[in-house]
Amino acid sequence: MREIIEYLREFNLVSATLRLLLAALGGFAVGFGRSRKQRNAGMRTYMIVCIGAALTVLISMYEYEMIRGQWAWASARGELKFDGTRFAAQVIAGIGFLAAGTILSVAHQQISGLTSAIGLFAAAGMGIAAGAGFYECVLFAVFFIVFALEGMQRIEVGLKRQMHHITISVEFSSIEDIETITDTVQKLDARIFELEIERSEPSDGQLPSAILSMKLAKHQSSHSAMLSSVAELPCVCAVRELIA
Repeated sequence: MREIIEYLREFNLVSATLRLLLAALGGFAVGFGRSRKQRNAGMRTYMIVCIGAALTVLISMYEYEMIRGQWAWASARGELKFDGTRFAAQVIAGIGFLAAGTILSVAHQQISGLTSAIGLFAAAGMGIAAGAGFYECVLFAVFFIVFALEGMQRIEVGLKRQMHHITISVEFSSIEDIETITDTVQKLDARIFELEIERSEPSDGQLPSAILSMKLAKHQSSHSAMLSSVAELPCVCAVRELIA
């Protein structure tokens, strides 16, 4: 078994094919959950980024082997200089432009795509590790990245609910109705720690709206109850919870 691992760490056609396959599988595993949630960067994007990063490292290894072999005469004359680390560095630098393209500003002044951008950066690193033949690192990276993207989201939402924090977006008929809304919230023993008016007057067919961030009372910590109480107000046209 050890001899097989050592053979696969060498640069040859079998190991190069395995590294590209491992990069593709790693990108697939990370991108599957993102694609299922219809995020900006999906399964194909993660796979291609991971394969491309692995391919970049394989190219650098190929050039190194060529300099030691067929191109040795040029290297001896000082006409060729080689630094394999700069290939990986260019991948990390280049992925920043791709990742930045996934970050969008959406409604209610929320940012969408930040997690996808970070995931692409991590996928590129995973591809570099696969291309370098660091197989153990790739396997652990797949586990930790998938856990961070998928498992931690449920944990994060659960923690926010345990801390009784809630952020809601409310659309109402008139800006004067904001006082009625805040009075209703305070009657439920919730503490408003941030109130931001999005629109004070109707514009482009959209009603006035505001974002309220609050901490619920321990004896009335139901998010659904808070949303229902606000939605039942005659002046409220729409209300929804904002989840980062």
